[in-house]
Amino acid sequence: MRDNILEIIDKIMPYITGLWTLPWIVVGFLANIILTRIYGEEKISKTLKKAGLILLFVFIPILLFKLFLNVHFGEEEIDFVIVSSVVMAFLYVIAYFFAISKVKKVCKEEEQAEFLKTVIVNQGRSAAFVGGAMLAFEKIAIPAAIYISLLGIYLFAAIPYILSYLHKRELHKDEKNPLPLYLRAYPWYLIIFPMTATLLHKYYGITTSSLEFGKLLEFFAAITIPAALYYVGASIRYKDLRINELKKLIYAHKGEMAWVRQILIMTIIITPIIVAIIFGILFILNLIPIEWFIVLFLNSILPITSTNMFLIPYGINRKVTALAVTWSTVISIPLFILFMNVFSYFLM
Repeated sequence: MRDNILEIIDKIMPYITGLWTLPWIVVGFLANIILTRIYGEEKISKTLKKAGLILLFVFIPILLFKLFLNVHFGEEEIDFVIVSSVVMAFLYVIAYFFAISKVKKVCKEEEQAEFLKTVIVNQGRSAAFVGGAMLAFEKIAIPAAIYISLLGIYLFAAIPYILSYLHKRELHKDEKNPLPLYLRAYPWYLIIFPMTATLLHKYYGITTSSLEFGKLLEFFAAITIPAALYYVGASIRYKDLRINELKKLIYAHKGEMAWVRQILIMTIIITPIIVAIIFGILFILNLIPIEWFIVLFLNSILPITSTNMFLIPYGINRKVTALAVTWSTVISIPLFILFMNVFSYFLM
């Protein structure tokens, strides 16, 4: 029985790893259209929210544990932790100055604080769900996993803390933290898994191949990526992709669609160009390895993470955030696939 299960896993693995994972976005998108018409949008949305939490709290930790269990965490990995932390902070600085430069152009005076917070929050990217596809490539798996772990701290600890401080200042009173306890605890919960795996490998030499259940661990880690990409595809609101909505996105000068356009310009054009120039120069000068450049650049073109919707209670615009997530997913995914294919030649 055990041998049969392992044999089945061996046959399945090639179809849930590497670039084979990317079509699951399309599968999720099409399945969501069909299921929404059968069961209704509200029921499917609630189911997707629960599925997203299962991915965050079960499958992503398993994936990170498996990756860190197979690597010696040395000086280079520590250096990348520092570089990644600085880069993430820098990306939010870009968002802040971009928002400052655009706020008077697209907002009324009473909307300016909301616009600033909404733009800054939506610099947060889908590193765990879409970016998880990078983990299928062995040469960049560890730096990509490090980036995912650290971004979890930024998305669910650092940014909410800053938003909470700003929110209290706006209300001129202390207010209970609107972020659910399970999300406030998430970054610290997540970091336990790579830290535990690193210590087990360092002091006991444990790897997935040395574990009796190692093959199962690898399988559950592998299905995380297509499952996450299915979730991303299913989260795309096809009603927001109509021609009329596209025209509003292109031509609106004020209002919510103008906000969405500015966010997309920042996330899809300005941020990747800045990252490519800075770290491209550092790579050319042999100051960073190509694996670092690839991970940092690919993370800069990722779509906006749908988990930003959890930060709505801090006073960011719900509709703008939802539309920005949808449109950035539609635009960024083809770019991500394109550059993944280009960089795959360097990763073979």
